[in-house]
Amino acid sequence: MSWPLHGSNPQYIYQFLQLPKQEKIIDFSVNINPFGPPPVIRKKWPEWHAAIADYPDPYGKDLVGMVVEKEQLPSSSILLGNGGAELIALVARFFAGKRVLLIQPTFSEYERMCHAYGCEMTNFTLTEGDWRLSVAEVEPLLKTHDVMFLCNPNNPTGILYSEAELINLIKACEKHQCYLVVDEAFYDFVEKPVTIAPRCETHPHLMVIRSLTKMYAIAGLRLGYMLADTRVIEQLKGYQAHWNMNALALLAGQECLKAHEYVTYTKNDITTERNRVTGELSKMGYIISDSEVNFYLLRIQNEMTSYHFFVFY
Repeated sequence: MSWPLHGSNPQYIYQFLQLPKQEKIIDFSVNINPFGPPPVIRKKWPEWHAAIADYPDPYGKDLVGMVVEKEQLPSSSILLGNGGAELIALVARFFAGKRVLLIQPTFSEYERMCHAYGCEMTNFTLTEGDWRLSVAEVEPLLKTHDVMFLCNPNNPTGILYSEAELINLIKACEKHQCYLVVDEAFYDFVEKPVTIAPRCETHPHLMVIRSLTKMYAIAGLRLGYMLADTRVIEQLKGYQAHWNMNALALLAGQECLKAHEYVTYTKNDITTERNRVTGELSKMGYIISDSEVNFYLLRIQNEMTSYHFFVFY
């Protein structure tokens, strides 16, 4: 068995390490809201039972309407997806055989899916420390690539790029006719969120991916959406299966987008706890990325290897 590609399903980690699985596990391998789904999901779950007897709305019009209101973009610029994973796969298919620029370190699924569609990939690795992206440094690569992937906030460092930095990057991409895919899966964990989504209406080479599974802890339901130029959305729709989302996910998504107090509470608590934990780890000598979300990148400096840290902590 090989090392699992993603977090969650800890039984596969134990199997890989040839260790007996423990009865009680606290799984730090996924960055999902630790408070679980909004309480309204549990409350309404029984009444949603009838929805599984019929096919779901293949267009998800009610949920799309709520996204329109939230993002202030036309419905033609919105594409619902079976989680961020499906949306990433659709983007990879859109750029099949093209030249892809990955800003590392980043989410491994971009490379995996682009490789599956025969893309030619280039890695641009950021300097450890502030992990900032210099437009001047990356612009020469934009001239020779068809698309660039960027996480904001970044996964796994938790670094957040400012709106000004993103605008400069968008302008550079437009100048060289290079698409920019910004994955904002964790943007709603940021105390003062930064999003580039409103610019999708005026920048045809911009694509923004959003996930509802992280903040709202509904990873098992699989739900997300993409924001992009109408022509891009129309082409991506053609790649999707007709009923790519289930009825329960669509219903839950509507309730999630109403759960404003739950989001505020989560952000406040995550910010407080992250500052406490990273402060203590820094005192112990670990190097921590300057994260603004619910995870961070940690580097070990002493004689302990990452393997020992992983197994015994």
